[in-house]
Amino acid sequence: MSNESRELNAHRIREFKLDGFVDTFISSCYVHLRKPDVEIFRLALDVAQAPAQQIVYIENTPLFVEIAQGLGIRSILHTDYKSTSAKLATMGLKNDG
Repeated sequence: MSNESRELNAHRIREFKLDGFVDTFISSCYVHLRKPDVEIFRLALDVAQAPAQQIVYIENTPLFVEIAQGLGIRSILHTDYKSTSAKLATMGLKNDG
């Protein structure tokens, strides 16, 4: 999920090849909802068609992490690459590269 404009959203997806490992993008510019509105989180759950416990949400804003956790979504407060990678590994998601 992101609160970005269409142009910036498309740029980030292309530049960082996010579509190679992200299944779905929920962008405020398309859905007309913005974080911290809980409805954007619910929309993401509906689109994913997966139980909240099977989703990992990585975010650098503590409030948004709290909202996701309140919906049962496993969440990581991103502060740096090393700690985020370690937290993902505890969830069984390891980076071999």
